[in-house]
Amino acid sequence: MVSPSINFDMNSLVQYKNNIVPNPQAVVLFIDMNSFFASCEQQENPMLRGKPIGVCGNHSNGVIIAPSIEAKLKGVKTGMRMPEARMLCPNIISVEPKSDIYRKFHIGIMNVLRSYSEDVIPKSIDEAVVNLTSYKLVYPDMDKLANQIKKDIKEKVGDWLQCSIGIAPNTFLAKLATDMQKPNGLVHINAQNIDEVLRNIELTDLPGIAERSAAKLKRAGIKTPYEMRHTSPQVLKKIMGGVIGYYWHYRLNFAEVDFYSNGYKSMSAVRTLSQQQRNSPKELQDIFLSLCMKLETRMVKHHFFCKTIGFTCSYQNHTGWDTHINMTRPLQDGTDIYKFLSQKIIDTERERNFTLFTPELRTIGVLVNHFITDKNIQYELFDNNIKRDFLRKTVYDIKDKFGSAKIIKAVEMREKDIVRDIIGFGSVKDMYN
Repeated sequence: MVSPSINFDMNSLVQYKNNIVPNPQAVVLFIDMNSFFASCEQQENPMLRGKPIGVCGNHSNGVIIAPSIEAKLKGVKTGMRMPEARMLCPNIISVEPKSDIYRKFHIGIMNVLRSYSEDVIPKSIDEAVVNLTSYKLVYPDMDKLANQIKKDIKEKVGDWLQCSIGIAPNTFLAKLATDMQKPNGLVHINAQNIDEVLRNIELTDLPGIAERSAAKLKRAGIKTPYEMRHTSPQVLKKIMGGVIGYYWHYRLNFAEVDFYSNGYKSMSAVRTLSQQQRNSPKELQDIFLSLCMKLETRMVKHHFFCKTIGFTCSYQNHTGWDTHINMTRPLQDGTDIYKFLSQKIIDTERERNFTLFTPELRTIGVLVNHFITDKNIQYELFDNNIKRDFLRKTVYDIKDKFGSAKIIKAVEMREKDIVRDIIGFGSVKDMYN
């Protein structure tokens, strides 16, 4: 097993510049771990290997956040509720997520990749991109190298872990290549075969092109990714409604616009609700508060205050509601975020004569953005927030040094077992701090 230590931080991951100049000779590997959470569970528990499992926060009625390869073969998909999954696969096994295990294997995989290149960026907990353009003389056969990486992951991290690897001149096309062959795939896109590849897939097969964008392109006469590649950037800009059209032209013509890893622009915490939680007003409020406290934790860790806070929810009938508040004073305290959003919800319910927290709720979420660093906070001469902000930072410093349970704020007593510490398939920036 690879040691779970890792010797780089997130600041070192943002030094790489994107380049809009096409470079068909560049070499990028995209590594996509197959059914990662489920495979980690099977790696840890051999009794689960070869069986259909669904990683699910609530055993009876929860949403599956990761089906195993065996479950996928039965039609089970991410986001499907467990009762629906059992209709397709009666013998599916529900497994509670274990975030510490996923972190451990993620870091082991990153160590393997960094043994081959210094230019490695984790895109999510189950994906990473490796820039090998400067290593072409060291690794003349990239397909052979990709197979060696697969072997190293099995031998040094976990023998039940599989990945698909895409090789291409930029990050986007390498990611596209991983989607073309799963599980355990290896696809190479280059200047010789790109047109053939793009002729044989749909617009919506391109990562980032959803039905709405595809409809825009088709109305303009662009029906395939091949035609999109050979459309001028000016025309794509007009069709796509902005500079994003240029980016699509660059991606499909070997320029690099996706390798660079940006810092935080926003943070969010979202929870899918079980039937029991939807029917309990107290549990809903506790979950709401715990999401606010989760964002407080993350902002303190990154030395951020936010100037905008927001709330979003969705219902079983696929409708939803959201709101945001632009603050006159930057916030970091989770209870303050909860207080302001709760008052906004109460005011809206009174104005529109409706109840937001009903048994029909499906998800609730809290978001924060428009960050400024704690060094740029300006206080009034006799501002009581100076003491509050200093005390908050001190509390988290103590938690970091002695453990999160050594000092607990009263409000955290309400959070126990409400929101589990789960790393999803998005940002992994918090892991490198």
